[in-house]
Amino acid sequence: MGKTGLIIFLVLCLNRVIAQNQNEVTQFSSVLNQFLNVRDFCISEDGNEAFFTIQSPLQDISQIVFIKKELNGWTEPELMPFSTSYMDLEPFLSHDGKRLFFVSDRPLNDSSKEKKDFDIWYVERSGPEKDWSSPTNIGTPVNSGLNEFYPSISNNNNLYFTLESPDGLGKDDIYISRWENGSYSTPQLLDENINTSGYEFNAFISKNEDFILFSRYNEDDGLGSGDLYISLKNEKGDWQKAKNIGAPINTKYMEYCPFYDETNQTLYFTSRRNNLSPKPFDSVSDFQEYINQSNNGLSKIYKTHFEINGLE
Repeated sequence: MGKTGLIIFLVLCLNRVIAQNQNEVTQFSSVLNQFLNVRDFCISEDGNEAFFTIQSPLQDISQIVFIKKELNGWTEPELMPFSTSYMDLEPFLSHDGKRLFFVSDRPLNDSSKEKKDFDIWYVERSGPEKDWSSPTNIGTPVNSGLNEFYPSISNNNNLYFTLESPDGLGKDDIYISRWENGSYSTPQLLDENINTSGYEFNAFISKNEDFILFSRYNEDDGLGSGDLYISLKNEKGDWQKAKNIGAPINTKYMEYCPFYDETNQTLYFTSRRNNLSPKPFDSVSDFQEYINQSNNGLSKIYKTHFEINGLE
């Protein structure tokens, strides 16, 4: 395929991606409406476990919880066993379900009580019904004296994450640390087709690293606040210029924290969308139910069918 033909092909692919966004966007589960703020969701390969973060109204308390699918639906959320007084968030389950990555400001060891900057950590287990290990800091060169956020792992264990660094293109940028000879390499900044002088964060990498979904904040081509973007790789393995995936997934409100189920072509993401409108109420409980169950401007997890065409 010639260069011109490849460019046309990629543009058509991205346009077809955007065209898929006419599917219904719904809340993931009413089970989560008991919480004020819910964000950064991931689900297991078999669809039977989900992990997400619950937060206080001002996001100064943050804990990771899990639910399991049973015959009657999802179980009540439970705190992860490593829960502490520190902030834990942004879980990502490995594809074999045996390692859960997350972000925390907990100290490096039990001898200290002082919060650290945000690092990437993980816990491990031998199987779905087995106990989780104690948390392990992923260490250098991934973690540093800066804040690392939102880990996402490809099939070959390459790690994509957000880093707040003065050496980046913007305040928040997306980096890759490659898995080489049993350890992670020095993180590298993704190029200008992904990162800009603004804010890029919350990257989800596909299993084969052929597409990446992430958030951008207040871009000129955005619908408002934070939007979700996608970039595909070309035949040379280079990232193409990221495109806004458009409405109805993106709105004038904040959309972030994407997670994509490639098997079922389902996109999960966090949004602060709001469609509340004045109406008469029969009682206080009627009022509370309407406020809690609706898209009410607080962080909730949403899902939609989302086909990413043009990929092998």
